[in-house]
Amino acid sequence: MDTPAGADQGEPDDLLLPLLRRWRLLVLGPIAIGLATLGGTYLITPMFTARTSFLPPQQLQGAAATALASLGALSNLVGASAGVKTPADQYVALLQSTTVADRIIDRFDLLKVYDEEYRFKARKELARNTRVAAGKKDGIIAVEVDDESPRRAAEMANRYVDELRALTNRLALTEAQQRRMFFEGHLQRTRDRLAQAQLALQSSGFNQQSLKAEPKAAAEGYAKLKAEVTTAQARLDALRRNLTESAPEVQQGEAGIAVLKAQLAQIESTVNLGSSADYIGKYREFKYQEALLEQFSRQYELARVDESHEGLLQVVDTAQPPEKKSWPKRALLASAGTVAGFILVLAWVLASHRWQQAAARPGAAQRVARLRAALGRR
Repeated sequence: MDTPAGADQGEPDDLLLPLLRRWRLLVLGPIAIGLATLGGTYLITPMFTARTSFLPPQQLQGAAATALASLGALSNLVGASAGVKTPADQYVALLQSTTVADRIIDRFDLLKVYDEEYRFKARKELARNTRVAAGKKDGIIAVEVDDESPRRAAEMANRYVDELRALTNRLALTEAQQRRMFFEGHLQRTRDRLAQAQLALQSSGFNQQSLKAEPKAAAEGYAKLKAEVTTAQARLDALRRNLTESAPEVQQGEAGIAVLKAQLAQIESTVNLGSSADYIGKYREFKYQEALLEQFSRQYELARVDESHEGLLQVVDTAQPPEKKSWPKRALLASAGTVAGFILVLAWVLASHRWQQAAARPGAAQRVARLRAALGRR
């Protein structure tokens, strides 16, 4: 007689009966596994977590905008600094660098603490025990360190901030630091050229034709505008060190320089300064270098002010020795062990019931015997 369709599929009563027969195993088994998991947690070395947080140096966008506004006709480039992002990600990468890790390892003798022979293994262990993250909204960087000793965990977390401060003092990371170095070189070269122009002017004379050309008004206006062009070009070169040619800031800078050069060409076409006496040319060069020195001096001083503010690491919370362990969490692990034990016991009971049903079918006993014999021979 054919077996009805669906007869092999267990009905609810068929599954409920074996569960009721073995209810003690379903109850006591998970409890025993949970208690065993709880006992195993006492074999795990407790870990303590210390946390410190600090505010990284900020890019001073307001000061950078003031520097751009000081370029006179280039005041429309104030938005060049608007695309500057917070350097939090950069400082997170520095905290996770090999240089900082090696200093932490040497400072706290972590090769011995971690019982490692090689430094690269100690770095990996330190990385597993350290977490560095930057807040997306506030930009505050948090450093968390796990260690067996609460005191050492706090000292290591605070040491990360000290090592970062020492590392940033050696690197020109911020836009202001790079700006200061850039304009410092231009300032020195302009001083030298101004001294040469002054000597050349003193050695020249003037005549009636020079006086009729009104050299002061013509040369000063021309020199000031030319100095603005040169300073704007220097500023654009500084932007190109960190941005691509397609960046909006670079394109705005090129457009502003084009406007200034057009004004300069208009003056040159209306007033032929080069045809005046030799005094006119030398006076114009002297006023040009003088105006250029003033522009570069202003840029240099603004960059120095920005750099002094950007170098500050402001600690928000200093790490303190934790009073309570952070790992292992015994209640959580015991609960997880109990749930996992119940699932395993339930699966075993149902699988055993299915196996008994299959073995009770006609011909199944012979197949099971042959299977056991084959496994025995192997």
